[in-house]
Amino acid sequence: MSSSEALTDCKRHKARRPVSIHRYCVVRFAPFYVAETDSNRPAHFVRLLRLLRRKGRSREDAEDLIQEAMLRLHLYAKSDVVVNEEAFLKHAVHNLAIDQYRRDRSGLRREVSIEAVNRLSPLMAPGLTPDQILENQQRLDCLAALLDAANPRTRKIYFAHRSGYTYAEIADDMDIAGITIRRHIARAHLIILKHVAK
Repeated sequence: MSSSEALTDCKRHKARRPVSIHRYCVVRFAPFYVAETDSNRPAHFVRLLRLLRRKGRSREDAEDLIQEAMLRLHLYAKSDVVVNEEAFLKHAVHNLAIDQYRRDRSGLRREVSIEAVNRLSPLMAPGLTPDQILENQQRLDCLAALLDAANPRTRKIYFAHRSGYTYAEIADDMDIAGITIRRHIARAHLIILKHVAK
């Protein structure tokens, strides 16, 4: 039977309850899982589910723990007689919940090197420090005032060139010849060199 036939067959027989290997199991049909509802499960299943939900487990985790406890009951019942199934399941579910909690907590206590933490989320910003940013801004303001004192147009051309614009783009924008742009850049370099030499 192909998966599409199984799906069609399953749609036709929605009311039919799936046959399971064990009466508490979740049964797998071809392309999907069909879970039994709480109404057709024994009363102690619902009590165990409520117990685990009160302890903070999600419904899915609680059902997984109960399923594991039922598997242990089934395996234990093969060799020994179980007098009180509900007590056995409650004790098994309690122990499994503790084991799962400890397993989840063990990952939190693991030692991690500072380099690994720094790689994931840097403890210091990789960029400039605030002091460096302030110093650079002050240098830039000083340079702008220096070039502005010589000629405001020289300052504008120099900063446009330092921003990545080519001589031709600056010349087109300012409607002046390319040679004039070169002269302004040379004049700005000379002013800066004289200021640095002081």
